[in-house]
Amino acid sequence: MRALVIVNPIAGKGRTRTIGACVDLAKSSLSANDFEPDVRVTTGPADAYRFSREAAAAKVDLVIAWGGDGTVNGAATGVAGTSIPLAIIPGGSGNGLARDLLIPFDPTAAFTIAATGATRVIDAGELHGSLFFNVAGIGFDARIASRLAEPGARRGLVGYIFATINELRGYEPGRYSIHNVYDVEGKSLVADIIDRPALFIALANSRQYGSGAQIAPRALLDDGMMEIVVVEPQSGLSIMRQVPAFFRGTLKEGPGLLMRSAAAMEISCPHPIHFHVDGEPRTGPNRIALATRRGILSIKVSR
Repeated sequence: MRALVIVNPIAGKGRTRTIGACVDLAKSSLSANDFEPDVRVTTGPADAYRFSREAAAAKVDLVIAWGGDGTVNGAATGVAGTSIPLAIIPGGSGNGLARDLLIPFDPTAAFTIAATGATRVIDAGELHGSLFFNVAGIGFDARIASRLAEPGARRGLVGYIFATINELRGYEPGRYSIHNVYDVEGKSLVADIIDRPALFIALANSRQYGSGAQIAPRALLDDGMMEIVVVEPQSGLSIMRQVPAFFRGTLKEGPGLLMRSAAAMEISCPHPIHFHVDGEPRTGPNRIALATRRGILSIKVSR
């Protein structure tokens, strides 16, 4: 059997292994389980997708992404809709999808799951043509993603907190309208989240951004729905009051916070929409569509 391993050498807050050690571990772990490994190291943000697409065209048996949610997104997008499973070796600063799937952070243990684990089928969201497997966001959420994607930006939870504090001071919330909302059976939903100001809108396939921060505690990876979390403009003090629930996984709807479920919708505002998919920044027109792609990805998990 053939396996492609995609390694992002700059993911996370700092590696404890050299790239050579990563390559050696990947090869030894997979060879011991009857895989013929091909290890490729990314040099830019588009490489994970390109490597994965090439592997899919070559009909390999397994693709493995060693990095953060951005690396996972590229690799997963490359094999989405095929029968080739994806495995994750958590190596980022947040590792949201890996956490939700209970993938161990120890690379040796994660490689064991990659080679011998069970296969689970999960959904993906598609926002303006870009797939996401963890969380997408619009507005302030996307501003933070853009800041963290800058070269040399401090990453991880501390970097996220500093970026949030610095950006929040001068950020002007937009007014968003949500139209054509449908459930998993294609039935139109009457939504009360139409036409209102929002600090940001999170669109969640899994429960959390990463680092234990759960934006959508009710999210399920295989229910055919996305969780929609609308955070309205509010004071910094009001936001800080919700931080404990954010990290305990008990965040719930209340003043300034709307939480809904939908399989598809359209979102519009008076200006071009800045958004992110799994932390990767994007820009779209002033009207973009969300759709759920049900059962589009096979992924390796613990038995």
